[in-house]
Amino acid sequence: MIMVVNLLRLGSRLQNEKMQLVTRPAQLCSSTSREVKREGLYLIGGSFGLREFAQIRYDVHELHGKVDPALKEKLKQNRVTLESEYEKLEKSNLDNWENIRGPSLWEDSRTVQKQRREALRLKTE
Repeated sequence: MIMVVNLLRLGSRLQNEKMQLVTRPAQLCSSTSREVKREGLYLIGGSFGLREFAQIRYDVHELHGKVDPALKEKLKQNRVTLESEYEKLEKSNLDNWENIRGPSLWEDSRTVQKQRREALRLKTE
């Protein structure tokens, strides 16, 4: 019984809303021609502005992409290959190394460096 009453109330409420929509169509379309023109200007102006900003982006990319020919030749002469770097690593002595601790945030780096130099000087003497 309660469900039937609720359904009837819902149905009458929907009919009232339909009647309001039919009787007041101006409220559905509340935007005036001035607002439509303004929104259209934003839409068209925004697309032109976006196009200009995109063009600036590509122009800057072209400027930064150009390399001086002298620098380009210098880069071609200084070829670094994986094999050359591997040979450098083979020549270095990786077995004898010392772990060096950096200063903590609360320590003064200059005093820590002085202490290390002093300890190294005492070690070599």
